Amino acid sequence: MSKKSGFLYSSIGKKIIMGLTGLFLIAFLLVHCFVNSLIFLNDGGLTFNVGAAFMATNWLIRFGEIVLFAGLILHIVQALVLTLDNKKARPIGYDQVNGAANSKWYSRSMGLLGTLLLIFLIIHLAHFWLKSRFTGLPGEDANGNENLYKVMQTTFTQMWVVILYCLSMISLAYHLMHGFQSAFQTLGLNHKKYTPLIKKIGLILSILIPFIFALMPLAMHFGLIL
Repeated sequence: MSKKSGFLYSSIGKKIIMGLTGLFLIAFLLVHCFVNSLIFLNDGGLTFNVGAAFMATNWLIRFGEIVLFAGLILHIVQALVLTLDNKKARPIGYDQVNGAANSKWYSRSMGLLGTLLLIFLIIHLAHFWLKSRFTGLPGEDANGNENLYKVMQTTFTQMWVVILYCLSMISLAYHLMHGFQSAFQTLGLNHKKYTPLIKKIGLILSILIPFIFALMPLAMHFGLIL
């Protein structure tokens, strides 16, 4: 039997991995969004820095980061593989068929939206994660915690960064709008009673999470929080 004939290499297996890693990444987004939203307490970043310090020092969170990066890489790889498989299985391009008749434009553009998010993620990690984990942060706050909040303030003084973050959150919104529901569907969790609820939750998350993330750089740049 070929090494690539197992379940994980089958079309269904690839889609299930895609769905599971997608849900895992959404769970991370919720945690990340909650911790970052602590800046809206407008206490000079003191509470936010406590949350950031916990995320940086807790062994379970640090282990989770490894799992997160592994899941992210696997999610990206599976997305590329599925895209290539779909193209091989359908030699006639979308320009020759009416793809819009059966699906939303964003569901057909997950590859593009995912690529934009990947570019954003690399820039985001360079702005914050590398500094908080490796290069060090600029001093401490009044409570003696590393001042990641100060890094956010400095970063978001640049208008191009604010615009980049806001545009990226639009991509995230559409990515979540399709991905959340699609993940449950891929895992076979379809039910006439629960599917409408899943769709509603997916819609709420696809609006709420990107909105909060986009509001952060805007609020900081325009001095709504200090």
